[in-house]
Formats: sequence, structure tokens, C-alpha cells
Amino acid sequence: MRKRAECGPREHDSFGAAPLDKECRLKNLRIAASKGTKGYYPQDSDCDSRGMKRFSRRYGLLSRLRMFLISLVGLYIAIPFLVKICPAIQTQLVFLNLVRFPYFIDLKRPQDQGLNHTCNFYLQPEEDVTIGVWHTIPGVLWKDAQEKDLAWYEEILSANYPVILYLHGNAGTRGGDHRVQLYKVLSSIGFHIISFDYRGWGDSVGSPSESGMTYDALHVFDWIKARSGDNPVYIWGHSLGTGVATNLVRRLCERETPPDALILESPFTNIREEAKSHPFSVIYRHFPGFDWFFLDPITASGIKFANDENVKYISCPLLILHAEDDPVIPFHLGRKLYNIAAPSRSLRDFKVQFVPFHKDLGYRHKYIYRSPELRQILRDFLGNTEHQQ
Repeated sequence: MRKRAECGPREHDSFGAAPLDKECRLKNLRIAASKGTKGYYPQDSDCDSRGMKRFSRRYGLLSRLRMFLISLVGLYIAIPFLVKICPAIQTQLVFLNLVRFPYFIDLKRPQDQGLNHTCNFYLQPEEDVTIGVWHTIPGVLWKDAQEKDLAWYEEILSANYPVILYLHGNAGTRGGDHRVQLYKVLSSIGFHIISFDYRGWGDSVGSPSESGMTYDALHVFDWIKARSGDNPVYIWGHSLGTGVATNLVRRLCERETPPDALILESPFTNIREEAKSHPFSVIYRHFPGFDWFFLDPITASGIKFANDENVKYISCPLLILHAEDDPVIPFHLGRKLYNIAAPSRSLRDFKVQFVPFHKDLGYRHKYIYRSPELRQILRDFLGNTEHQQ
């Protein structure tokens, strides 16, 4: 009897002494025991719990990643249908007039942007349409301009200085930094610069449209001509503004009141080719039915900006400026427009010039104003505009 009593504990001690973390199979067998049973070991349950948590986290991460990818693909497929159903989306992407950077400038105070020889005022091309305008005078007159009112600015337009009507591109306002820097360069050369925001841009009132933008430009041009006497008036369009510029100049030529020259900075051929070449379209360029989904809604909205057609009806000197590294409007579109314009019958009696800027200069889409050659380019093309004091 005594031997039996001694035998049990020794057998039990021998069994219990086996190291759990070395005997993996034994340990795994014991995991199956539930809490409160004879084979349950707390350290086994803790190990299992940690493993399950790690597995759960991995599975949750993969599940979330899968849902994200499915949502992304769904959005990618849905966007073309949204654009097709609601052409106003594509119209807004063309104009970007609601993107009003810099956001916190007061357009009534151009002097805050370093233009202390600039006057802000408003014109009304149509009922319920008001456009904000800046008039920057030649740099040599800046001292005379201090504390002067609108009447003085209007009168000085008839002084012996040429005038540039500047038509900006989409997004932003007449107070955009690269635009202000260009005004300063042109002012230092000896130009008056009249810039304005189309209806729906900046502090101008109205809804944007191609025809409305063109009419705004026509109204400002007529306002200038009524006050500038015999001084040359040039039209300068940049980016989307080149489409407004060629629309305007074609109309002026048809009514036999052409400007003295047209300058196109970073132009395109037409809005369909530009939209297809724009960096935003890269992810959809090979999407089945790209033209039908994205380009046809633009045309259906009455947006064409057909520079390639307009230049065939323009009768005035034409200068095209384009940087080779332009990421927004590819350089080849500017070159293509020149190749269309140069042999045009309407331009055969006028100077047509294309000036490329090498990609190493880094002027991209909106920094041609930085070129130290710009002054000489304009002087050679337009003649000496600098006022001799």
C-alpha cells in the first residue's frame, strides 16, 4: 500500500516536469483543453491568444486593403459616367474659375501685390455682368501715378505708349503671382497693361462660358481703343487665354478693326486636343470610349477654343512663345499651331514667328516672363516700345 501511494506522486511529478515550451506537440495538445479542465494551462492560453490576435490583425489589414482597391477601381470606372451624365463637371475642369488662388488677396488693392502704379476698376459688358480690371502703366510713369484717380489713368492711356490687353488662362485671378510678375516685366519695357478677370473669375460677376469670355474681352478692347488714341494695341493670351485671344482677334479682323499684333504664350490647337494631352487625362487616355466620355461633353457644352481654325482668319502679326518643358500644354501643340498659321492666306502679308524656349531653362508653363531675352524678342517683333526720357 505504501508503494502505491509513493508511485502516484512520482509519476505525476515526472509528467508535470516536462518543459512546455520545448515539447511543442505536448503543448499543442494541451491548448485544446478548456479553462477549468484538468489539462488547462494558463500559459498555453496566453500564447494562443497572442497568435490569434496577430492573425486577426493581418486578416483585418488585408481586408481593408482589398476594400480600398475595390473602391478605387469602382471610382475609376464611375468617374467617366459621372462626367458624361453631368457635363458641368467637365466644364468646371476646363475653366477652374472657382480655384481662386491666391485666396486672401484684395483685388481692389493691386498695390498689395507690389503694383503701386496700377488702378483697379470695374466694367459692365452686359446686364448682370461685371468684370474687375487692372490698369498698370509703364514703369517710367510710376511716380506720376501716386495718389491718382481713375480719370487720370484713363487720360494717360492716350500718352505715347503702346498698350497690351492681357488675357489670362484658367484658374486663379488677375492677381496670380506669375501674372503680376509678367505685368511688372512688360511695364518696365514701356507698355500699359490692361488685365481683367472674365465673368465668374475673381471678383467678376457672371457665369463663365466661351462666348461670354470672348465678349468680355471684346468689351475691354473697345474700352481701350476709345481712350488710347493712335497708340498700338496688342493682345496677349496665355494658356486658355490664347483661345479667348484668337476668338477675339478673329472677330476684330472680321469687322476690320484688327489689333496691331497678337501674342500667344503656351497655346494649344483646340480644346479637344489639349484635353487629350493634359496631364490630368493620362490615367484615362486609353480608357475605352475616352472621346465619348470626356471630350464630347466639352463640345456639347459649347467649348471649342479652336485656335487652329481661328488663325486662318487672322490678319495681323502673330508671335508664339512656348517652352519645351511645358507640362500642361505640350510643346508640340504650340509648334503644330504655328505650322497651321504660317502658310495661312490671311497671314501671308504679316510677320508670323515661333520662339521656343529650351527645356533646360525651366520656364515650363508660366515662367517665360523670367527670360532675359523676352525684352529683345518683343523689341524685334513689335519694334522699339521703350520711351526715351
